[in-house]
Amino acid sequence: MSFADARAIDAAAPSGSAPTNTRRPAPSAAARPSRHALLALSWTAPIVFLLVWEALCCSGYVAPQILPAPTKVAATAWKLASTGSLVHDLGVSLLRAATGFAIGGLIGFTLGVLVGFSKIADAAIDRSVQMVRAVPFLAALPLTIIWFGVGEVQKVFLVSLGVLFPIYVNTVLGIRQVDPKLLELARVQGLSAWGTIRRIVLPGALPSVLTGVRYALAVAWLALVVAETVGAQAGLGFLAMDAREFLRTDVIVLTIVIYALIGAGSDWIARLLERRLLRWHPNFGGAGR
Repeated sequence: MSFADARAIDAAAPSGSAPTNTRRPAPSAAARPSRHALLALSWTAPIVFLLVWEALCCSGYVAPQILPAPTKVAATAWKLASTGSLVHDLGVSLLRAATGFAIGGLIGFTLGVLVGFSKIADAAIDRSVQMVRAVPFLAALPLTIIWFGVGEVQKVFLVSLGVLFPIYVNTVLGIRQVDPKLLELARVQGLSAWGTIRRIVLPGALPSVLTGVRYALAVAWLALVVAETVGAQAGLGFLAMDAREFLRTDVIVLTIVIYALIGAGSDWIARLLERRLLRWHPNFGGAGR
């Protein structure tokens, strides 16, 4: 019996009164906007913003020393990419973020599962994690430099630290919010403890865990930006700090745009993962998504 089967059995359970159909009629296909229309609508605001930005810069309302035009930023990106420096710095930052995300995500998920299932682990772990979670990145930065220096370990550690908490909190929350009726149904069906965890609890907690993954992806880049501002010899943060020394606003804006594009791409991957893993869930795997 899977989590989806349990949902179906629970919904079909007889009640004291005759069932009534209270579902609203689904909108017709003509009334629903197509996926292409929604995709075009999602890009309308960014395109309008770029056009207004370009127009203000070309008309002289915005000085190029303050904010360069998008065409200038694009030309700078092409120049740096042709020399290979942009690709190298981007690859270094992606490797740091991926390594930190994998380490912090694994630790956060493991601790979240332990605390979610065990009151003893909750008493032993949760208070300490919550205290460390309240410490800002900038406050921990000097200490991490003393511990690890300004090398790769320090940067990966900060990313791991930032990723750990969103996944930990959402894993614990997801496990504790599993519907008690489904747990009772598992006992009635004679499922073992491991079967209940595998078929009921973990699938029920998965939406919350994936929400933590989406939030952790954003926090990973925030932590990496903080880490790369000190002692970095490569990476997007190093590229931005080096450009600041020479007042290269076009390079600084380019790094900001790259961070935004990477963030949007990471969120798209997380949403795709939700649709693949939560096909059984009506809010994620339905036809409307």
